[in-house]
Amino acid sequence: MSLDSPEIRLIGYAERMTLRPGESMGFHVASRLEGAFQARLVRVICSDPNPEGPGMQEEEVAAGLAPEGYRAEWQEMPRGSYMTVPGAEALGRHERLAFSATVWPSLPGQGEQAILTLTGVDGRRLALSLDAEGQLSFGLVDSDAKVTIPGAVRRRQWLHCMAEADLAKGRLTLTLERLDSFNGSDTGSQDGLNLGGALEIAGVTLAAIDGPGRRGLFNGKIEAPTLHGGENLLAAWDFSRDISSFTVAERGPLGLVGELVNRPLRGVTGASWNGEEMCWRHRPEHYAAVHFHDDDVGDAGWPQTLRLTLPKDVKSGLYALRLSGEGEEDSIPFVVPPPHGSRQADLCVIIPTFTYTVYANYERFDYGPKTRERVQAWGSYPHYPADHADYGLSTYNHHSDGSGIALATHLRPILTTKLGYMNLFDPKGSGLRHLQADTHILAWLEAEGLAYDVISDHDLDEEGVAALSGYKAVLTSTHPEYHTTNTLDAIQGYRDGGGNLAYLGGNGFYWKIARHAEHRDALEVRRAEGGIRAWAAEPGEYHHMFDGSYGGLWRRNGRPPQALAGVGFSSQGLFEGKGYTRLPASHDPKYAWLFEGVEGEQIGTEGLCGGGAAGYELDRADVALGSHPDAVVLARSGDHPDHFVAVPEEILTHVATISGESEEALIRAEILYWETPAGGTVLSVGSITFCGSLFQADKTKSVAAIIRNYLNSL
Repeated sequence: MSLDSPEIRLIGYAERMTLRPGESMGFHVASRLEGAFQARLVRVICSDPNPEGPGMQEEEVAAGLAPEGYRAEWQEMPRGSYMTVPGAEALGRHERLAFSATVWPSLPGQGEQAILTLTGVDGRRLALSLDAEGQLSFGLVDSDAKVTIPGAVRRRQWLHCMAEADLAKGRLTLTLERLDSFNGSDTGSQDGLNLGGALEIAGVTLAAIDGPGRRGLFNGKIEAPTLHGGENLLAAWDFSRDISSFTVAERGPLGLVGELVNRPLRGVTGASWNGEEMCWRHRPEHYAAVHFHDDDVGDAGWPQTLRLTLPKDVKSGLYALRLSGEGEEDSIPFVVPPPHGSRQADLCVIIPTFTYTVYANYERFDYGPKTRERVQAWGSYPHYPADHADYGLSTYNHHSDGSGIALATHLRPILTTKLGYMNLFDPKGSGLRHLQADTHILAWLEAEGLAYDVISDHDLDEEGVAALSGYKAVLTSTHPEYHTTNTLDAIQGYRDGGGNLAYLGGNGFYWKIARHAEHRDALEVRRAEGGIRAWAAEPGEYHHMFDGSYGGLWRRNGRPPQALAGVGFSSQGLFEGKGYTRLPASHDPKYAWLFEGVEGEQIGTEGLCGGGAAGYELDRADVALGSHPDAVVLARSGDHPDHFVAVPEEILTHVATISGESEEALIRAEILYWETPAGGTVLSVGSITFCGSLFQADKTKSVAAIIRNYLNSL
């Protein structure tokens, strides 16, 4: 049997990641089924397919969905960014046309790539482009009527190109001027061509050839595209203005605004950038470019298939719309907070929907045959992002031109949040991360009979601390990594207002992200200086296009995780866990209550995530980074395998670290407890894999005992 991911025949996404009782939202489904598919609403308790774990647990909820089912057509996912110009027909009819643009090709020689294309009402298309060999070319598309400058353009080097077409005389002229340190220019021309006479313009497209499928998508940066008709300026698009927008200002006589499709990256350095200014807000003329990619994705834009209205009395929790038909299944999870201004429980769990979105469709380096074999053996969700890259990969992956993916959206199918998805092969456990791993917390709360509400990052970003006010305790997930200023402020406001915060994960509060002011589904991450990174942002491109703020680590933005939760990211290794050892402070009567029921000195020596409670990504306390002096470290892990390393931001040289500790000493997770001045508490466990030990056959049930004791004390 093939281990490749099978064909997807039924899949969908929701218009939002959160929905409150009594509210409605649309679902967008693509189906290859001959008949209808069924839809049912379930409350998700556990999404771990491991037969040795708590198992897949769901509760079906009546929601008025059509018993006869629903039908949908198959939908493709539009990929690749470009710019269109509504109203381009106003440019009129011209015998002489001239194009110019400054470009930075990032993948020349990989097929035809358009820079600027004019489409006539008669169907002719005149394009300035790179040909399949990476040479600059100008002329009619799908015709021999073109001129080419021999020799491939240089990758990641700026050049200015000018093209003129005298359509009546059948003459094409093309000039290339190199702007890099090599300089030089080339010119080519061709006479006696049958160009068909004057062109009546019907459309203008930048970075793509206007036609079926928008073929010829450009990879690289384009700056200052300009169009002349005869001696007259027809249009000139200025990418240095309104950089946060997906529309482009035009300074020509007609004011033809461009629309950026599939969200290319702005706030990127242009041909004039010289390093004197690092923020586009301060010198926008140095950032007068847009970086296009042939695999950019935005809102999938599928038609709405069905609309769900939640019952007003539905219980807060993690939910999913389950789709099924002809042996195919899909799930579309979403968060259901309580109604605005109310609470259904004393506990609240923050579901990290920002982190889920940033990791959406992550093609992991370590997803291999062993993982696929286990997926089949366990009946896990069968589809893997790399096998279905049309849905767009994650910000942990690269574009086809090698640049990092900086923008993310939930308005597309997200395979990594499907119920039962297995993230990686874990010889000692379930191989779960993110949503699936976070359901270990929900399942444990259910097993303990503890009522809880949930709220998403999206809600927290919009509502602030009010979304958390009144809860006796707020619990984080296993990996609350990505945050906006608003979400950090909300959690800190809750803590400083006397709330009780349990940080039940690791590598939390780490990367700063921005959320688009208009397109609220869109998130942005700039992987600026420092941090363990899947890619590094280009020099000068550390500020978000969405709001102009400096990106990168929250630590480099003056808000280290230790200042919020007492511990912060210190070390990472492969998906393998160890136990913690209790420290003398844990036996002090002031803190010993937290360890009632814990036998011996070891904590979490087994687990469903990596085989132990202290694993994969580890956090430690550090007063210099904001851990409160009154916070007490009660347990610490150690003796981690050699593949664990200290995070880059801790390292100064090959023999020196910022803290002065050895690199080996930084490889540890710490359980910390702190009584805040406002009368609240903070319990932080310092590891992503900690909650994987809530259910495992650790004879002392030490992890569960600690969390139970903490919650019972409030």
